Amino acid sequence: MSGHNKWSQIKHKKAVVDSKRSQLFSKHAKNITNETKKAGGDVSAAGVLAAIERAKKDSMPKDNIEKALLRGQKLRGNDDQEIIFEGFGPEGVAILVVTETDNNNRTAPIVKKIFSKHNCSFGSPGSASWAFTRQENTFEPINKVTASDKTKESLNSLIEELEECDDVEAVYTTAE
Repeated sequence: MSGHNKWSQIKHKKAVVDSKRSQLFSKHAKNITNETKKAGGDVSAAGVLAAIERAKKDSMPKDNIEKALLRGQKLRGNDDQEIIFEGFGPEGVAILVVTETDNNNRTAPIVKKIFSKHNCSFGSPGSASWAFTRQENTFEPINKVTASDKTKESLNSLIEELEECDDVEAVYTTAE
């Protein structure tokens, strides 16, 4: 009967759930901090209130929200910079990874490692951006590529792993 302990099963399930909540809360905290910086420390700005509302919807604790607001008010100068990484996935699908980071030397190797782990090629600036048009804060593909089911599955696993990285804001592909 060893290994059939109910608590050990609960413990493993709880660890998975807690890990996902932690990642979600850290993304919300970063968004609240960034919106507060953009608003110049004004916590009543529309962007800040919207970020707080999204965090509350996901049951983020009030203390965490307040800490993120304070961090955004203290760091009025926005140290984070937007960096766009480009590459190609299976079947030549163009991929753009939009990151917001305070340290490019930390973020670039992480993104490169994820690309190589999924057998995707990491491109130089401009190698894949030609396939997209920028519309305010998003990128729209100029021509969509019809991808096979296997390619879609591969791209989905790549995108999921990229989005787990704290600095990654969005991932865009030309796949349909």
